[in-house]
Amino acid sequence: MGKPKHPDESWADYLHGLDPMPLWERRLFRLLPHDPRCKLCSAPFKGAGGMVMRQVGFGPSSKNPRFCNMCEVYIRKHRGGAEIPMSFMFADVRGSTALAERMSPSEFSRLLNRFYEVANHLIIDRDAFVDKLVGDEVVAFFPPFLGNHARVAIETAHRLLEATGHGAPVGPWIPVGIGLHTGRAYYGVVGTEDTVTDITALGDDVNVTSRLVGLAAAGEILVSDAAATASGLDLNAHEHRFLDLKGRIEPIGVRVLRSAAVPVG
Repeated sequence: MGKPKHPDESWADYLHGLDPMPLWERRLFRLLPHDPRCKLCSAPFKGAGGMVMRQVGFGPSSKNPRFCNMCEVYIRKHRGGAEIPMSFMFADVRGSTALAERMSPSEFSRLLNRFYEVANHLIIDRDAFVDKLVGDEVVAFFPPFLGNHARVAIETAHRLLEATGHGAPVGPWIPVGIGLHTGRAYYGVVGTEDTVTDITALGDDVNVTSRLVGLAAAGEILVSDAAATASGLDLNAHEHRFLDLKGRIEPIGVRVLRSAAVPVG
């Protein structure tokens, strides 16, 4: 019998698309009614089967409801994580202060909630993780189990600009700029037992993406050279810039993809 895996190894397996659950558990879950189910382990979310699973702590993930929270509960309990390759997308509302000045707080809230809803739908639809909605920004992570996660991230960013009206004759209903990068991050539990904990990604490559979105104009996706290369897309026809990012000695190269003219095929 093999040596039991360390919790961090099981978490890494999950993030790479390898279900860490024993085969007998997956077979059992498939027998329980009914759809929708976790795309990885087949645990049911609704009906009698979903009721049974909720009794033992299973339910939809807070990061993407297409997956169950089993691995999240597990990694929170063992307070671990794993360093993995990922792609990162930060989408920010440009000029939100000026927008807020022209609206009542309730109107501004409805506008942001519409943006959050659209962004969440697109991220979840691509099986990526919604990390957080903070202020006027949406942060998403694209894990390795997506295969070419850089390409998926670029396609998602393109669809987000399209869905918010960039490139349309009447213009966007909310101005959005996006930063996108590919690299490595520690993805796991942060915080202490005495404070609020979260599952998120940490590392220099996450910080790079955060800096990029701050430089993206409305209707722009700033795709780092690393993400562009990893995606396999031919983006050579798009403007190339070198940007100086706060806290970094060397400038970073990016491709500037604008509005709905981004090639994703």
